[in-house]
Amino acid sequence: MTTLIYPSTPECEIVSIRIVNFPIELVFTAWSDPNHLKNWWGPKGFTNTFNEHDFRVGGKWSFIMHGPDKGNYANVCEFIKIEKPTLIAWKRYSKPLFKVVATFEAMSDTNTKIIFRMIFDTPEESDKLRPYVVDKNEENFDRLEAELTIMKTD
Repeated sequence: MTTLIYPSTPECEIVSIRIVNFPIELVFTAWSDPNHLKNWWGPKGFTNTFNEHDFRVGGKWSFIMHGPDKGNYANVCEFIKIEKPTLIAWKRYSKPLFKVVATFEAMSDTNTKIIFRMIFDTPEESDKLRPYVVDKNEENFDRLEAELTIMKTD
């Protein structure tokens, strides 16, 4: 599994890790299938409108995140690397600018370790978002687990 897609230093990264009690193939599907991804992507209370989700290297992911209180947040990304079922990497073209590498490691037949790396160009850019993003990423993982539970019972 290759994770060094974007050279970086720890000061330029925000890393969130979660082990979920679901098989790696199901986890990868939750991340790669827009019909599932739209249900859980974003912090608690957010919803999504996906305009485009061309899941291939060079494909575009364009969507709007709708905040629970107010605000619509346009996102435009490009998929840079995909290795089913272990890795998805993309680059954001909307602000705040950063790159993402999500890796998936089967810990057993029913457990998967997710490592979600947000990679910024400078430590200052990373530090600006770190106070908000760490907790929001945990909310995102909580929503992912809820979607995986639904997927498992379908």
